[in-house]
Amino acid sequence: MHETVIRGGTIVDGTGKAAYTGDVALDGGKIAQVGGKAGPGKREIDAAGLLVTPGWVDVHTHYDGQATWDSELAPSSWHGVTTILFGNCGVGFAPVRNEDHSALIGMMESIEEIPGITLADGLKWNWETFPQYLDALDQMPRAIDIAAQIPHHPLRVYVMGERAINREAATADDITAMRDAVRAGLQAGAFGFTTSRTNSHKTPSGDMVPGRYSEVEELLGIGSAFKGLNYGAFGVNSDFDNEAEELKWMTKLGQDTGRPVWFLLTDRPTDLVRWRRLMDGVHKARSEGAMVTAQIAGRPVGVMLGIDTALNPFSIRPSYQALLKLPVAERIRRMQDPVLRAQILSEAPSQALLNRLSQFRQHIVTRWNRMFPMGNPPNYEPEEKDSIAAMAARSNHTPDEVAYDYLAGGAERFLFFPIVGYNEDNLDVIHSMLTDDATILGLSDGGAHCSSIVDASVPSWMLIHWARDRSRGPKLPLELMVKRQTSETADFFGFHDRGRLAVGKKADVNVIDYEALRLHIPEVRYDLPMNGRRLVQRVDGYRNTFVSGLSTFENGVYTGATPGRLVRASGR
Repeated sequence: MHETVIRGGTIVDGTGKAAYTGDVALDGGKIAQVGGKAGPGKREIDAAGLLVTPGWVDVHTHYDGQATWDSELAPSSWHGVTTILFGNCGVGFAPVRNEDHSALIGMMESIEEIPGITLADGLKWNWETFPQYLDALDQMPRAIDIAAQIPHHPLRVYVMGERAINREAATADDITAMRDAVRAGLQAGAFGFTTSRTNSHKTPSGDMVPGRYSEVEELLGIGSAFKGLNYGAFGVNSDFDNEAEELKWMTKLGQDTGRPVWFLLTDRPTDLVRWRRLMDGVHKARSEGAMVTAQIAGRPVGVMLGIDTALNPFSIRPSYQALLKLPVAERIRRMQDPVLRAQILSEAPSQALLNRLSQFRQHIVTRWNRMFPMGNPPNYEPEEKDSIAAMAARSNHTPDEVAYDYLAGGAERFLFFPIVGYNEDNLDVIHSMLTDDATILGLSDGGAHCSSIVDASVPSWMLIHWARDRSRGPKLPLELMVKRQTSETADFFGFHDRGRLAVGKKADVNVIDYEALRLHIPEVRYDLPMNGRRLVQRVDGYRNTFVSGLSTFENGVYTGATPGRLVRASGR
């Protein structure tokens, strides 16, 4: 008798193979049977008319801190994610010396918008080196599995101290020390190393992060830690100041180490064909023997603009700034005062506040044609006719008046502002990326941007939008959308025991009512440590999620089970 039998479901096994009907049996944390008719089970789930898929493997999250205190790891765990990988974008909390704790918290708060008060309260700092950080993570059971990468910025500060913060060039001894630390981290189970070379990442003081201008010699030197290993990937978030030179060193690194090198790729409002040039570079690198890959987003990376979020079009105007100290309900009541409304609308944005925003968020003062009232369920491929600019054109009001009055209607109202991934008024560019085999799906940023972005729901949305509901362009096969976030992500990073419904693989399984799969409008909660604020997004349609054969979620409700563990990379 099997422990669990999921009977008669539509099996989408994660390989891209066409869906078929059959049973899936789970025993001892492993998959015992896929397809056909299984014998009886101690627990049987009638999956007739339901999808049965592997659990999602989300490789771009920022739960580096939350994973040290939270066993549920929501909202990613709500969306069928059974494995998360963090340590992305070069930020994290190890290695670290005692005197640098506050600096790393400040950097994570500034770059990834995780409340500093939450991190200061939640982090226990019972580690110094990266292997010790993994050991600390290993002590706590969770709803889902976790895994980590080594972040460049803490490593650079750990080795170079104040010189790293001042962005001085690394010496040969510095590079050797960083390489050795990365090697030790990889041998302890890290799944890779990440860095960032972008103006979007700044410290709380507005300075660039420690690794922003690291010399190529430093990056290649650190990357040499991968030589001789048959696991681990090197990740980059870059502005590609010199596209040819960036692609050149990534190609060399891939050739020298034989390991994958990946970078984040989106389209940009300031250069509409940049993504094509970079994809051409990826294919060229591959033709030269380097496994260079572009990590892409499945939907536009968009900021939520509201009264109780980090940013809205009026939050950088002086009179509105005075409202930020008020409770949300009082703030809304004051906004509806005609005198104050007129005052705020008459003001120009504060240039000093505007300069503190990342390069693309600065568009909130001009791009009214890229702001869309978010409905329920939310629409992530809206038409320009539904934008604030179009609404204003159909009325006797200016765009900022329309936006102001909409937001003043309540804290549950949001404007969706796609920053990247929406420069052609549709998702055709993302469609092209998703159908290119030199890309990998990522960029959910689960656990990060707590007050402005909530893309932890992307795994659910990939099925809802691309495979089922898209109306403004071609859809994509359901089997491909499952494969892109199961076997593909698992294989790329070396999670060899998961990502497929196959006998002997880890019993991480989703049972989904595909027709009922539906995202809710995001909501603001103050449920992080020290009442830290975050956006979350619920979903309907997940009947069951299993991790290592144990039921963790049933009809969207956490069962309290904690089969999740730290996964350590290895060559197996």
